[in-house]
Amino acid sequence: PFIEVNCAAIPSELIESVLFGHEKGSFTSAHKQKKGDFELANGGTIFLDEIGDMSLAAQAKVLRALQENKITRVGGEKEIKVEVRVIAATNKNLAQEIKNGKFREDLYHRLSVILIEVPSLRDRKSDIPILTNYFMEDVSEANGKTPLKFDKKAMDMLKQMPWTGNIRELRNVVERLSILCEGSISMDDLERYVKPLGS
Repeated sequence: PFIEVNCAAIPSELIESVLFGHEKGSFTSAHKQKKGDFELANGGTIFLDEIGDMSLAAQAKVLRALQENKITRVGGEKEIKVEVRVIAATNKNLAQEIKNGKFREDLYHRLSVILIEVPSLRDRKSDIPILTNYFMEDVSEANGKTPLKFDKKAMDMLKQMPWTGNIRELRNVVERLSILCEGSISMDDLERYVKPLGS
């Protein structure tokens, strides 16, 4: 199995229950026993997206699960054996987070067997036309529309934008333009519908 967990989208008071499960009655809304994502991923892979947003308490439990290959459900006493591969991603600078006391150094070293650094979109401007056209095709197909084209000036303008939200921001911009524009997308359309963060 492959289980994906968006750590940033889960409130800190629920992350342990999501990752490790809970026993019936362990908290107010725990009406029945529930397996956590580590248990569901047993024998497979768990992807911890935005792990840099996880609380230190949850990080400690993830570290224990990785070191001992065991988890304990919230409100439980029984240790459950788990064998999982972990892939983790973050948009945060974990070295800085460690210095600031917001990320455990021991967990960082446990996870950093193979590091893949993806450069930001602003460092890969030549990818913008390819990604823009891909997203336009994808969004248009999902909405049953004919894909719109970007004129040269509009594409040049897209390449000059800061893209602090990286590929997610670009995809959202393309989706917005596909909804709000007709015909080809011009520089005027970008000026009207696209407001980069900080402008």
